[in-house]
Amino acid sequence: MLKCLCGSDKMKSGFVSIVGRPNVGKSTLLNAIVDAKVAITSKVPGTTRNTIEGIYNDKNTQIIFIDTPGIHKPKSKLGKYLNKEAYTVLKDIDVILFLVEADKSYGPGDEFIIRTFKDKNIPVILVINKVDKITNEQLVDKIKEYKDLYPFSDVVPISALTEKNVRELIKVIRTYLTDSMKYYGEDTITNLNPKFMISELVREKVLRLTNDEVPHSITCETTHYEVKKDIVEVYVDIIVDRDSLKKIIIGKNGSMLKKVGTLAREDIETMFGRKVYLELYCKTVENWRERENYLKEFGFINKNE
Repeated sequence: MLKCLCGSDKMKSGFVSIVGRPNVGKSTLLNAIVDAKVAITSKVPGTTRNTIEGIYNDKNTQIIFIDTPGIHKPKSKLGKYLNKEAYTVLKDIDVILFLVEADKSYGPGDEFIIRTFKDKNIPVILVINKVDKITNEQLVDKIKEYKDLYPFSDVVPISALTEKNVRELIKVIRTYLTDSMKYYGEDTITNLNPKFMISELVREKVLRLTNDEVPHSITCETTHYEVKKDIVEVYVDIIVDRDSLKKIIIGKNGSMLKKVGTLAREDIETMFGRKVYLELYCKTVENWRERENYLKEFGFINKNE
């Protein structure tokens, strides 16, 4: 349950949903805003699998940002669930950030997303990401292209990777907020629990070190997590849907799994501020993305649904 903290007369707060096609930089933007790693990133579409909250705080502002899975045409039960999650977070929020890529043309995916918020009476800010990849003249053309498609409340060009204009985006968002209370304590930056964050950090390393075929077929589950006096003990299962991918992730004589573990352990140690003992296991669960019992077990579907 959220603890509601009284704010000053000047306090502004609210909930903001970040939507966009897969791989437009939603997670990178969220991390830049809260100045911490709360969402994993990779160059491969479909990285974000869960609704993730990042909380921005300053003296007179608290903004709860909700990073969603990229809205896309689903190809599995998992894909359908991810779309459902993305649509759900458009309810009961104050502002929608529609994130697009400056160097990519408007396409069916963008049109599909615009249709999802056309019937909602919510301010929509067009956020044009990766502006460092285009010229000023191209940016003007891009703004014109999108402004003809929808009556956006504001347009803010940014580079989430370099954090260009990110603080300006926060100022713009603040003008649309109407709440005047804090929902989280000032030191809270995310709603995620440590077990989930550990699983995601391991999955991120697998995505970065393996080929493009792996991401959609992999999930990770933290099966053991214990904070001891001087060390954190962690076991994580890396789950794939066929043995050929298991061989890729393990690598020759376990070389790939060792690389994944080394990189993941560094991030987990940063998260906890202490040494980490990490054991990774890779196992095959055939066709897990289509099997509802496994989607529930791995946390994609509420077990009570």
